[in-house]
Amino acid sequence: MYKINHIHLKSSDPESTADWWVKAFNFKIKSDTTRSFGDRFIMCESEGGLAVNISNERTGETLSQGDSNPHFGLEHFGLDSDDIDSDIGKLVSMGAILAEGPFSLDDGRKIAFLKVPGDVRVELIQGI
Repeated sequence: MYKINHIHLKSSDPESTADWWVKAFNFKIKSDTTRSFGDRFIMCESEGGLAVNISNERTGETLSQGDSNPHFGLEHFGLDSDDIDSDIGKLVSMGAILAEGPFSLDDGRKIAFLKVPGDVRVELIQGI
């Protein structure tokens, strides 16, 4: 059996990225350290218990630019929303950019995609 251990975000400014996720999605910061690799490493946890780590470059490491557009590989986070329209307004006021939607799916759910700070793509899903 395999269980997801964590998702890891890279950011040029881990503190502001972590603070944004705390304010936007009620993440909790579990620890904030500088590792022996030279990177700042902030461990967060979502309300559902998913571990999300946020760090910057390690010593001597150069990272390519992020991309919040649709692409191959890890493409987005999907987060449940009780009120998608309200959440979109809140997130846009915090610096997110509405990229797609909201629109309704055949099963009655509503979804929207946003570009959030750190060039991360987020999907909001409002259930039926």
